[in-house]
Amino acid sequence: MLRVIPLTLAILISGAAMAASDPQAGDDLATCRDRQAEVQARATACDNLLNADKVAGKDKGIALSVRGNTLINKRDYVRAIEVLSMAVDLDPDNVVTLNLRGLAYERRGQDDLAMADYNLALQKRPTYGVPYNNRGVIQLRRGALQSALDDFNLSIKYTPKFLLGWTNRARVRTLMKDYGGAIADFAEAEKIDPAAPQIAGNRCITFGLMGKYDQAFADCGGLIAKQPKNVFALNNRADISMLKGDLDAALKDYNVAIQINPNNVRAHSGRGQIYERKKDLAQARADYRAAAYSLTRFDEFDVARARAVAQERLAALTPQVPAGATGRRVALVVGNGDYKNVHALPNPPRDAKLIAGVLRDIGFQTVISVSDLTRDKFFEALQAFAAEAEKADWAVVYYAGHGFEIGGVNYLVPVDAKLAADRDAETQAVALEQVIAAVGAARKVRLVMLDACRDNPFAPAMQRTLSLKLVDKGFSNIEPGAGFMVVYAAKHGETAMDGDGGADSPFATALAREIKVPKVEIRKLFDIIRDDVWSATKREQQPFSYGSPPGREDFYFVAGK
Repeated sequence: MLRVIPLTLAILISGAAMAASDPQAGDDLATCRDRQAEVQARATACDNLLNADKVAGKDKGIALSVRGNTLINKRDYVRAIEVLSMAVDLDPDNVVTLNLRGLAYERRGQDDLAMADYNLALQKRPTYGVPYNNRGVIQLRRGALQSALDDFNLSIKYTPKFLLGWTNRARVRTLMKDYGGAIADFAEAEKIDPAAPQIAGNRCITFGLMGKYDQAFADCGGLIAKQPKNVFALNNRADISMLKGDLDAALKDYNVAIQINPNNVRAHSGRGQIYERKKDLAQARADYRAAAYSLTRFDEFDVARARAVAQERLAALTPQVPAGATGRRVALVVGNGDYKNVHALPNPPRDAKLIAGVLRDIGFQTVISVSDLTRDKFFEALQAFAAEAEKADWAVVYYAGHGFEIGGVNYLVPVDAKLAADRDAETQAVALEQVIAAVGAARKVRLVMLDACRDNPFAPAMQRTLSLKLVDKGFSNIEPGAGFMVVYAAKHGETAMDGDGGADSPFATALAREIKVPKVEIRKLFDIIRDDVWSATKREQQPFSYGSPPGREDFYFVAGK
């Protein structure tokens, strides 16, 4: 990783002391102001003041800044931006708050807004080292290595004890092939915190590129021994094994990384290269698709390079269209209802059967219709469908069942999922990215329809970790790549209905009716379905579409005469 944001970020103290009306408020104010206070104690004190409305002016700005930092650590970037913007309004000169808001913007993938906040913070305090580091990270992600190096130099100059400035500069120096300079920077970082994981995690790549494989494996291996689920270190060790020519060792590490995080771009891209070398082209294409179409708000430099490799190799390995082979349409229809560990859903298998029948009736050449899938069976179905999509002009997925967002990732839920904790979603559920990857090989229309925006049935008993925001209902909004269309049965953050008295869901009912109407272009079609569902549910459910098919051609489920 380029950067591990520390849980404690200094909050600038400004403004006169506020007289407390009671001892508890006075204690909370002192703790809230104290940048050396224990993290959770400070956050609690600031929240107490805000909740009781016992703080104003610049002190309120400090309290909001602390709350904003907490929200960033929980990955709730939207609320963090709202809270930090209020703090900026109260104290426009608080450069730490500006830097924090820039960080929240950056995590949202809004780099231009992040850069504006970093620049403003540096304009107000040119000797503040942290924004230089954060600005350098964006420059690095954009591939502007010299600009990144300049910013990391300034970060080190003004904040020489800031470890991330040293490790990030070492990273840039490695990319610029200044290996000696990089090793020297890692040595300086060790003086600050010899146990910092980003030192060994990044230095193993530097040693590997130098051909010092024993030292590289010692660094990565030592970190993995301490943190077995450190996917960054696993990928780095796999990359070193690839450099050395040990494909089996690399494959082992990529497999572990994917088991921990099934959407990891670097692991899929690397594993695809191994399978390509082993002449298993079907599996190579599957991995390249997973890397090429995974949804991320932004790509760090190494992730962007891995995705670019995957996209290039996928294009090279995708079968060419046979002469005259046009108009082939395929679909995967999934209805999950027989859940083992939460309440069952009677409608999804019936909805899936309805939609599968309609798709066959209107001429889809292949319709794979499956119900009540375990996670393993779900992935098998996606892999089989992806092979069909490679030979098709249209690839369509319809899913009905439980589905929701956890930690910024949208998941579809297999019937065997237990999800005792929010972190279990990565290993027990199926991320939307995997479904999008399965339709990615189609030549024209790549459509995913999700009749799954329901309440999270696991939420009442699910253990909530500090690092993830848990969402109780619905999906989060997404930005699919060009040429992809994703349709939710209910708008992001809202829930979809199952249908009453044995009836099909409102979305499935409208979909099955409207796609049979001739000469309705696909974009218009889903506008009509949205209006139908909105009306049928008495304005309680509103479908929503994200992305679109290619813009230079019209597409029809039923073309008409």
